[in-house]
Amino acid sequence: MAVNYRGERFQGYNKPKRTSGHKTKSHAVLAKEGDKVKLIRFGQQGADNKPPRKNESAADKAKRRAFKARHAKNIAKGKMSAAYWADKVKW
Repeated sequence: MAVNYRGERFQGYNKPKRTSGHKTKSHAVLAKEGDKVKLIRFGQQGADNKPPRKNESAADKAKRRAFKARHAKNIAKGKMSAAYWADKVKW
């Protein structure tokens, strides 16, 4: 179920995609909660994010923990916040 929104194509609601052509943001998602729909761009283009992986260094774990702690209040807001999607996709 593809969705076109403001000239951009998404695979569906709440399905993030890479936006390599965007100047500053690395991802976008068409978030939907109830009947409310919102285009959310998130993630710094070229950022050194640290998704969990096997045998990762202590520094990488600390970097991920710091991000989650720093943005905990905004992550808790749910699907309609950029921090939620950055946490889910990039960290």
